[in-house]
Amino acid sequence: MRNRFLILFLLFLTALCSVQAQDTPNARQARRIFNNAYQQVFGEQGATLHYDVNIIGIYKTNGTIWYKGKKSKFVDEKMNSWNDGTTVYTIKKKKKKKEVEIHSARNNKSDKYSSKFKFEPENFDYSIAEHEQGLMVTLKAKKGAKGIKEIHALVERKTYHPISVRIKISIIWTTIKISNFRSGGITDEMLCFPREQFRDYEFVDKREK
Repeated sequence: MRNRFLILFLLFLTALCSVQAQDTPNARQARRIFNNAYQQVFGEQGATLHYDVNIIGIYKTNGTIWYKGKKSKFVDEKMNSWNDGTTVYTIKKKKKKKEVEIHSARNNKSDKYSSKFKFEPENFDYSIAEHEQGLMVTLKAKKGAKGIKEIHALVERKTYHPISVRIKISIIWTTIKISNFRSGGITDEMLCFPREQFRDYEFVDKREK
């Protein structure tokens, strides 16, 4: 599960930019604010942030992500991963063997869990409200919608930097706290897999032939 919820949060921001439902002043404000957030996270400048994931106290993890376009880098307490847009290199820290798994970015079988969190923007009703720490946007699934039931995303009032996101699937809530967010200053070199550092590792190619 590791950093799958952070990925969901990023997909959530992307989807909000194309939402065309609910043409109310409140919904229009939500779109305007998250259009700004979208540019900060997904613009050509790239972004980085630290995340802490908590699934009802049962599963916890934390790490840092660097993100730019289709490229990314994760440094997590359970695994490290580099995605250059074509190939994903993953090191699972709990494995006794020193291995680097190689997956296709288009069909990453090491990331089966995130497929359960497909986000469809038209499946939700949207609202935004003041919060003591910033602005809170709430998404509630429409009747009959499957998958995600509810999302609460908190952003800073002036900068619209992400603070946290809570996601409900079935009756289970997942909380992601976000810190050290910075937009810009991400280079392609920062996201490249440092092959020289893993000379003594076995490379296991799991891409489909």
